[in-house]
Amino acid sequence: MKALKFLHAADLHLDSPFKGMNAVPERIRDVIRESTFGALNRLVRLAVREKVDFAVFSGDIYDAGDRSLRAQLRFRSALAELDRAGIPALVIHGNHDPLDGRGADLEWPAGAYVYPSDRVEKVRIVKEDRGLIAEVHGISYASAAVTENLALRFRSGDASVFQVALLHTNVDGRPGYDNYAPCSKSDLMGRGIDYWALGHIHTREIVMDQKPAAVYPGNIQGRSIRECGPRGCYIVAVDENGSPELDFHALDGVRWQQESLSIAGIGTEQELQESLQDLLARLREKAEGRPTVARIFLEGRGPLHLKLQAGSTLADLLRELRESELLALAGRSAAGYDRSGTGAGVEHTQAPHPADDNMEERAGSYPKAPPSGGVFRSAADVSFVWIESIEARTGQDIDFELLLREESFIGDLLRLAEELAADEGKLREFADEALGSLLAQNGASRLFGGADGLLEDTGDWLEAARELAVDQLMPDGRRGK
Repeated sequence: MKALKFLHAADLHLDSPFKGMNAVPERIRDVIRESTFGALNRLVRLAVREKVDFAVFSGDIYDAGDRSLRAQLRFRSALAELDRAGIPALVIHGNHDPLDGRGADLEWPAGAYVYPSDRVEKVRIVKEDRGLIAEVHGISYASAAVTENLALRFRSGDASVFQVALLHTNVDGRPGYDNYAPCSKSDLMGRGIDYWALGHIHTREIVMDQKPAAVYPGNIQGRSIRECGPRGCYIVAVDENGSPELDFHALDGVRWQQESLSIAGIGTEQELQESLQDLLARLREKAEGRPTVARIFLEGRGPLHLKLQAGSTLADLLRELRESELLALAGRSAAGYDRSGTGAGVEHTQAPHPADDNMEERAGSYPKAPPSGGVFRSAADVSFVWIESIEARTGQDIDFELLLREESFIGDLLRLAEELAADEGKLREFADEALGSLLAQNGASRLFGGADGLLEDTGDWLEAARELAVDQLMPDGRRGK
């Protein structure tokens, strides 16, 4: 078997609308909305820099079946750049961008191949200096909801060369994702495939590491607070024995993060503001220069709890921190205004990326110019930490152990809460009964995603209900101290 190297990406969701961002200031929103295209740009640069033999894209290239023309043109330009570098691109479509969706009439590069939906097709990767190095199998979705186990359609090819299979699937029914093209690990074995290039699950995961390997690279750009941490693709290097070595590369231009801050030991609103500012500085450092969207959870017990639960304290803190960040961003932009000396004074909305540094620039590389003819800025000019929300999950500074032993109504209530928290079955049964009337209301079940969606966060709801009960029954926290 011949050594080779390829890039595996999936779930690009180009031109994602980033729902829920309408209330975000325009300069922040524009950076976020451009982020999928920035990630694609870095993917192309990475493939060229690493001199991969080919690149595979395992579905959901676009965010919707009626894909935007902008997204299609950007993807075509990216594949054209790969083609100029001699890198074939193999593409399947998934549930978000099935082949029955609306597509523009575009001429795709000679080195790009889109797999059909009626059969598993095989593409042979041939290099002038090495001959046949791999066979790449794949099948696209014909429509959005594919319930067939497509893994069973794959068959082995030439055993003397590395076999890659592109499949958009939910392996073993991973929760939180539609169960499209469902299959099991056992379905992926014994089919003559060396590497299953999977898509559909947005969190990267090595499902199986050898013989065969099965890998979800995750999406290349986080699109909500549910998709935190680094997002990118894998470079897969295969040795002469057919053993793949995976190297993850972050491509995301905007990093989504969740962080917690304890109010224990914080006595005043000013101290809390200063602690939050320190936390934002740590988030900025953690993102390594990327713009960041963060959700902050206030936790622990302390004297600020009741103030956070009443009045506008939390909302005022959030507003002040956001305004401070916008002022700082404006200052950085003004300092770097029109550095090219052209007088254009137009800021681009795509954040530069730490990985762009020291990357080799090629003639005619994608993209050829900043968006809208603007001026490319340094990462510092567009770096920000935008607080998506601050949630208080705090409690009064009281002695719960003492209250649990107390023979009183609140003692009984807390003991019941402890019992439910320790038994998932009892908690679900209790929540099902308590929320049954809500689910029975017209539209309520659909609004919460059905009974399973409504009951999914029962543990958090139980804790919040316990703290609310304590606040109502002990508004000044005088007992249990």
